[in-house]
Amino acid sequence: MSNNTVFVIGSGASEEADLPTGEDLKCTISKYLDIERDLGRLVTGDPHIYRSLIDIARERKEAEIEYIRHAIHISEALPLAESIDNFLDQHRSNDKMALCGKLAIVRCILEAENKSSLRYGEHNEKPDVTSKQINKSWYNPFFKILTANCVKSEIAKRFRSVTLVIFNYDRCIEHFLFYALQKYYKFSEGDAADLIKDLNIYHPYGVVGNLPWLHRKNSVKYGAIPSYGELMKLSGMIKTFTEGTDPGSSEISEIRGHMGAAIKVVFLGFAFHKLNMELIAPVDSKPKVQPRCFATTHGVSDSDKEVIKGQIEGLYKKALRVDMKNLKCNAFFSEYWRSLSF
Repeated sequence: MSNNTVFVIGSGASEEADLPTGEDLKCTISKYLDIERDLGRLVTGDPHIYRSLIDIARERKEAEIEYIRHAIHISEALPLAESIDNFLDQHRSNDKMALCGKLAIVRCILEAENKSSLRYGEHNEKPDVTSKQINKSWYNPFFKILTANCVKSEIAKRFRSVTLVIFNYDRCIEHFLFYALQKYYKFSEGDAADLIKDLNIYHPYGVVGNLPWLHRKNSVKYGAIPSYGELMKLSGMIKTFTEGTDPGSSEISEIRGHMGAAIKVVFLGFAFHKLNMELIAPVDSKPKVQPRCFATTHGVSDSDKEVIKGQIEGLYKKALRVDMKNLKCNAFFSEYWRSLSF
């Protein structure tokens, strides 16, 4: 396997583009699923999700109130959950619960994309990937490292040496790279799209839809407001913990293969949840390659850093060099610029 650098990316990384953290996402979902009606009129809750639930109930010839009750249950209980993913996993046998949660995830993440620093301009023009806001995020230094000393004709080879395991539902990285490649190398849209396909990109828990330039089904523009019917279709692209960690999935096998062959593994804005660590664990209990590992630990206590170090070493069943810094992702790249370079 030619890949030698794996980036494992969590919600703390997307936060630098103004996407919600796991806690923020919980709050928004709880608000949007707090559905209250008065004489058939929606008083609280998100109208897009509400209309989708009504349409689904009618299509299935089931009682509307059953779907509404499940939505309200999530709204009321979610503040007690570690994350929306954990909550849905703990109710994995309830299909209606999963549907309500997935509809809310798609609606909230697409809306967050629309409000992010990577959103389209006022007249639908390309996002400004060189703006001051973007320069404060990790996307800019990541692009610089990814393309450093790499001429246009060699960029595809460089990209094939990189794997991104993204535990977020958003498409920020792909969206940024698509426009950054066009601006920096003057690639056409088609060539930029083909290059991004050379990156090994995995979203174990799915995404809110495929970006249109990928020319795949269930496509939706970055930050779009989907129709009721589209919202239902897009919700099918979200996976619960149980669905995302299916060991029979070819994607899971590929992720574990890349982790086992990695020379460098970089954890960015990642929360190190137990299930996620199990998902990325190399297939071989003792991989031949002993990677150098890096991790952002912004806001993590010293005692928990020791736990995280043990979790990372547990992936490879051996003591490793693990560099951790209490930094956000942008500053982390500055700290380890030479160490992370290709």
